[in-house]
Amino acid sequence: MILEWILLSVALAMDCFTVSVVAGMLAGKKREARIMLSLAFWFGLFQGLMPLLGWLLTSSFEQYIQAFDHWVAFAMLAIIGGKMLWDGIRGEEEGGINPRKFSSRIVLAVATSIDALAVGISFACNGYDSLPMLWAPIGIIGLGSFIFSVGGYLIGHRFGAAVNKKIRPSIMGGLILIGIGIKILIEHLG
Repeated sequence: MILEWILLSVALAMDCFTVSVVAGMLAGKKREARIMLSLAFWFGLFQGLMPLLGWLLTSSFEQYIQAFDHWVAFAMLAIIGGKMLWDGIRGEEEGGINPRKFSSRIVLAVATSIDALAVGISFACNGYDSLPMLWAPIGIIGLGSFIFSVGGYLIGHRFGAAVNKKIRPSIMGGLILIGIGIKILIEHLG
């Protein structure tokens, strides 16, 4: 059971990891621990809360949530990624995702955690019938996303300068976010 929760945590953390790599690249020469930890905190919190929210909403709204959650995640990531791509093409590097802005961190945390809502629905459908049964899996999911986000930020910061010489971070970040959105859409529609 615990191994399943850890593997689930790793799977859900991949989008957080990828976005954190981009955020680390955008940090430039200055690695800001406060920004890195804040991003990781919000990613971990939302990845942990979304399964809880999915579990709570399942009894009344299951068919409605499953019908559109992937579209919401896709739209949010496509809009943010599209803006980053457009700004990168125009030569403006401060558009789209700015990890220093609180609003960017929250929007990204929500967008990357919407698929975790479906996990909460699956918890409800698989016998998790009380709140105490959820604390361990949602804690593991949140902690996993926190750890992968810190790692992603550090990797992005470490290798960002080399990549920045070849491609603008906003172009790469925009393509990655759009790609994540498309992946979410394909997984849910396919």
